[in-house]
Amino acid sequence: MNDAESCRADVWLWRARFFKTRALAAKHLEAGRVRLTRSGQETRLEKPARPVKVGDRLVFALGGRLVAVQVAALGERRGPADEARSLYSTLEES
Repeated sequence: MNDAESCRADVWLWRARFFKTRALAAKHLEAGRVRLTRSGQETRLEKPARPVKVGDRLVFALGGRLVAVQVAALGERRGPADEARSLYSTLEES
């Protein structure tokens, strides 16, 4: 996969409207609060620049609840809420 098929984790979380600013998303990532699952391998994201790709699964706590999503698209910009929701699908945590 090349760079066009991935996106920085902080940028994606911001575009998907989980955080109001990229700085807040980066802080959350640096604190090691986001888990990434790709090809069955689970890792903790601790750097905002780590790439996120379509098909990746992310799990993180936000506002006192656990959020589990699968990346459906990377997006081009931070658009309206409807556009942001099209970037991911929610997963059921088992």
